Amino acid sequence: MRHSIGQKINELRKRYQMTQDELAQQMGVSSQAVSKWETDTSIPDLPTLIALADFFHISLDEFVREKTETVSFLPSEQRKPIEQMILRIQVLSGEGDRVKINLPLGLVRIASKLNFENFKFNGSESLKNLDFDAIISLIESGVVGKLVEVESSDGDTVEIFVES
Repeated sequence: MRHSIGQKINELRKRYQMTQDELAQQMGVSSQAVSKWETDTSIPDLPTLIALADFFHISLDEFVREKTETVSFLPSEQRKPIEQMILRIQVLSGEGDRVKINLPLGLVRIASKLNFENFKFNGSESLKNLDFDAIISLIESGVVGKLVEVESSDGDTVEIFVES
């Protein structure tokens, strides 16, 4: 499902537990401007879109085009070696903290095969139980894009992306 820029602004603002007035103040615009964005009456200009993407810690491409929402299957001739791919994990806590982890998939595969005990994520129940072997298996079969999105009952959101 595609979201408009206004819907994304509204969702991100609420995720950060901000009012329209607070976001307007951060962006140096009126609260009416934020309201117009969120109702798709108008869209922010390019410098403001960049500022919004930076403020919400997402790429401009993700903000505008929703590129990472799709999962694709790449035929074998289009796949990169797993050592040249990146696993991105993003965690947005219910309190508004945002953590981004970018891991070379070659490292993830080695750590998973060696069953490193230290290769576990603490602090979020959603991350503790990730099956990296299953994720690697999907990637090796040609799957790329957003693989996982989990919203926990305590307000944490975890997203896992594979970039080729």
